[in-house]
Amino acid sequence: MNDGIPMRQVSIEKLFAENQARLGLNWLAGRQGGNRVLTGETELKPTIGQIGHMNFIHPFRLQIIGAAEAAYLRALPEDALRESIERLFTRELAAIIVANGEVVPDHLLEECNRHHMALMTSPQPSPHIVEVVRLYLARVLAESTTLHGVFLDVLEMGVLITGASAIGKSELALELISRGNGLVADDIVEFYRISPDTLEGRCPTVLRDFLEVRGIGVLNIRTIFGETAVRPRKLLKLMVNLEDHSHEQFSELDRLQVDATYQEILGVPIRKVTIPVAAGRNLAVLVEAAVRNFVLNQRGIDSTKEFIERQQKLMEDGD
Repeated sequence: MNDGIPMRQVSIEKLFAENQARLGLNWLAGRQGGNRVLTGETELKPTIGQIGHMNFIHPFRLQIIGAAEAAYLRALPEDALRESIERLFTRELAAIIVANGEVVPDHLLEECNRHHMALMTSPQPSPHIVEVVRLYLARVLAESTTLHGVFLDVLEMGVLITGASAIGKSELALELISRGNGLVADDIVEFYRISPDTLEGRCPTVLRDFLEVRGIGVLNIRTIFGETAVRPRKLLKLMVNLEDHSHEQFSELDRLQVDATYQEILGVPIRKVTIPVAAGRNLAVLVEAAVRNFVLNQRGIDSTKEFIERQQKLMEDGD
């Protein structure tokens, strides 16, 4: 599922540039290999992983040579060393990183230049490199989709506010921001599945920091409220859907909604709360209360069930 966002991919050149400072990367050979790309894991063969220590049986697209692998290669006779290095150059290989400041074998250097394969070195320990690059790839290659709404950081929790056009989502967002909460994205929100059960919401670059409020126009939230009023990204935990209700519909609502409702996004179920919009209701307070109640639910505390159980106990005691 992609819903309009092109399939994510990252070139070795970009991976190097965006991780060079953190990992102390040095591009040693195979500069022509910078245009090789890594795509989402769904495009890979089941036996091919993205990054890991040198592995001939289940190879990785980014092969890491750490202290143990370097020691193994050094212990090999010259012929076996050459054969092992040549086995690394499969069709799936995208780059090689030699970690721990290990000495690069001359034959590896020659083969990388011959195959136009990027060869990088780093003084960082190999487990750290694997962890950093794996998290980086999880973000840039994540399965993604776009949703309409306003995405906010409410009480340190990612909340997506949805509802019909002109129902008051942006006005509600503005009030929540004025109460100390933060804006992630307005109107269009990009969601990425960065792990099997985790969705991260981000703002398209062109819309970053902006919130459109009818009657006022486009507001730069960072300029008006300061740096702490905006967030670059947030994990989606709760959806709040605003619905317009007349007095008749309002009275017919289920006041004791026992069963939680969920909406599935990219295969991840997200808790959904519906808040009726009516004159005189303080929606910002209601959203914050919904977030606090959701946190309690996560801890196993359900106020509605507790109330029902108390009523049943009173009725049983009265019999």
